Amino acid sequence: MEKDDLKPAGKPLYRLYFKGLVTEEKAMLFAAFGVAICGDKEDLLFDMKGPIHDPAITLLEAELIALKCGLSQAVGLGINHISICCDHNQIFELVMGRFTPDKENIALLMRDVQGIRNNLTSSIPVMLTLSQSNFAYELAIEAISSDIIIDIPPQKETCNICLNDDINADQMFSVDKCGHMFCSECVKRHIEVKLLEGSLISCPHYLCSSLLSSEFCVNILTPKLKEMWEKKTKEDLIPVTNRVYCPNPRCSTLMSETELSGLIIGVRICCVKCGEPFCINCKVPWHNNFSCEEYKRLHPNATENDGKLKDLANEKLWRQCSKCKHMIELSSGCVSVICRCGHEFCYRCGADAGDCSHGHGLPLTDDLLLTPCCAFCCCSVFFLVIIAIVVVTIIFLIRRFS
Repeated sequence: MEKDDLKPAGKPLYRLYFKGLVTEEKAMLFAAFGVAICGDKEDLLFDMKGPIHDPAITLLEAELIALKCGLSQAVGLGINHISICCDHNQIFELVMGRFTPDKENIALLMRDVQGIRNNLTSSIPVMLTLSQSNFAYELAIEAISSDIIIDIPPQKETCNICLNDDINADQMFSVDKCGHMFCSECVKRHIEVKLLEGSLISCPHYLCSSLLSSEFCVNILTPKLKEMWEKKTKEDLIPVTNRVYCPNPRCSTLMSETELSGLIIGVRICCVKCGEPFCINCKVPWHNNFSCEEYKRLHPNATENDGKLKDLANEKLWRQCSKCKHMIELSSGCVSVICRCGHEFCYRCGADAGDCSHGHGLPLTDDLLLTPCCAFCCCSVFFLVIIAIVVVTIIFLIRRFS
C-alpha cells in the first residue's frame, strides 16, 4: 500500500465494508460475517467471509466481530487511512464513541476494535445511506448459507503447549505483538503462574520476549486473575524501597511511603483501606504507649498468635523478611531469595544477600538448611572438577596435534 493513502481532500482512499448476520434454523443459531476492502473507485482489493461458531451470539456481536476482522486485515495490508462504512446505526454510534455499551461482552469487543484502530493513522466512521450498497452483505449471506447447508466443521488448530490438535480456531489466543498462538486455557495457566511468581508476563513461546497486556488478555481472564494482575500492576508502579503493606492479616493492602507521607504522625499511620493504625517503622499494629525500642524489647511476640506463628515457622523452616516482616516459604530453588518487598536475603540463615557463604546458586535442600557451609563446599568441589576436566582436555589436544 502507498505510504500516503489519502485523497487530496484529505479523505481516505480505502473503504472497509463489513457485515455480521445471525439466523435461526431448526432451533439452532447460525452466524457468519463478510468483509470487503475497496479502493476509491469501489474496486475490490480484499474480501473474506466465514462462519461464527457461538450458539448464543447476538446480531450486534456478529457485527462487531466482522468489524474487528476487517480492521485487522486492513492493518495487515499496510493501510494507514480507511473509512469504516456502517449500515447499522448502533454500530456507527459505538464506533463514534457516542454510545457506551452496558453489556460486558459488547464492551470487550469494542475495546478490541479500538485497540486495532490505534494501529491506523485514521479510521473514519461513515454511515451508509439507503441507496448505497454494503459490499460485505453478499459475502455474509454466502457464508451463513454455506454453514447452514453444508454444516462445515470449524477449522482446527494445534496448541504448541498442550499439543492438542483438536482446538477450534475461535478457542485459540493470538499474542498481539508477535502473533504466536496457543489455546486460551494454556495461556490462562501461563498468566497465573507468572502472576504467582511475580515475574514479567511474556509470550509463552520459547525465547519470545513479547509482553502480554491485561487489556488484550481480558477476554480469557477469570475475575481472580484480573484482580491479581491489577494488584501486580499497582505493585510495579511503586518502587521497591517505597512499598508498605498493612500488617492487618485480613487486609495486607499495598501502599507507598510517598502516598502516606502526609498522613504520618511520628511513626503512627492508618491503613488507607481498613483504617487500622500501625507503626510504619516496626511494620506491626500500633504499639500504644510504647516506643519502637521498648516494643521490640518487651514484646518479641506481640500476641499469642504471633508466638504460634513463630513456632510454626520454626517447624516448617519458614523465614521472616527482616525488612517487611512477612513470612516466606521456599519449597525449591536457590537459597538466595527475593521477598515481594524487594529485599534479598539468604533463606538458610536470614543474612542479607552477600553477607554469608550459603547457597551460591545451589538449590534448597534439607542439608543446606541444617548442615553448615555444605553448599559452599559442594560448590567449590563442583568448580574444581570443571577446572580439572578443562585442563585434561587441553593437555590431550596439545599432545594429539603436536
